[in-house]
Amino acid sequence: MSHSLASVLSAPAPAHAEERYTVPLSGMRGAIARNMSAGWAVPRVAHSLEADVTLLELARHALQERLGPQCKVTLTAFVLRAVALTLREHPRLNARVLEKEIELMPSVNLGLAVSLDEGLMVPVLRDVDTKSVADIAAESRSLAEGARAGTLPASAYQRGTFTVTNLGMTGIDSFTPILNVPQAAILGVTRVAKRAVVKNDWIAVAPMMGLHLVFDHRAVDGYPAARFLTDLKTRLENVEGL
Repeated sequence: MSHSLASVLSAPAPAHAEERYTVPLSGMRGAIARNMSAGWAVPRVAHSLEADVTLLELARHALQERLGPQCKVTLTAFVLRAVALTLREHPRLNARVLEKEIELMPSVNLGLAVSLDEGLMVPVLRDVDTKSVADIAAESRSLAEGARAGTLPASAYQRGTFTVTNLGMTGIDSFTPILNVPQAAILGVTRVAKRAVVKNDWIAVAPMMGLHLVFDHRAVDGYPAARFLTDLKTRLENVEGL
């Protein structure tokens, strides 16, 4: 190495050099990293489809008018109830995958992914199949506010049997969420967008919502998982039991 090159390499960095910023993988970020690594290691499969939410939007507006401004009703509340009712008919997805067994859970407790500046938290709504959309909307809002404020107890994040994560507000059309292990499945929801669809052999414009199911193939095979997703689509489109 020449003397001039050695001098350049050994010279101190200029004062205006960019500072280096790091995010340590500890605390909440570290816990998220460990959970994501565990979920990524699972033999997972993804199914996706779109649901026409024309009737669902009408039902939401009607419920909002009846409840008034004190309770904001979102499509997510309807999706959570629809998921819970459909899980009752497909119990293999309402399950936990343990080392030597698949545990079918007696209650439908849905984890609701909540984005924070520091990361992602998943508080749990319990016995969702027994609650009305209005109750689910109010409880979801309360849990999300508590998660963001850091006021929820540890028990609020426990005993989840299935997770729903909604990125519809970001405007994306598709994604594949990572499993919240040891749960057997997770549903990702994407934006409602107007699309050209065929109805009774006619082309129409309808609001379509993306539904993206990721499941642990050790617990559920592709066909029953597809049946769950198509049954969920049918329930949402017909507002069945909602």
